[in-house]
Amino acid sequence: MNYPLPGPPPDPAAAIAGALERLDGLETVPLAEHVARFDAVHATLTDALSSIDKV
Repeated sequence: MNYPLPGPPPDPAAAIAGALERLDGLETVPLAEHVARFDAVHATLTDALSSIDKV
């Protein structure tokens, strides 16, 4: 079971901005690493967006 961490909830806007920053410079990353990068960004965006509505 997951329990919330103590302290203020994470800022969804900051998480979204951080996720998008991970796409900066993607053209210099080997193509084989793109899927992992996109998956990590997608997971971060999903978490951030679902926390907005408390879904």
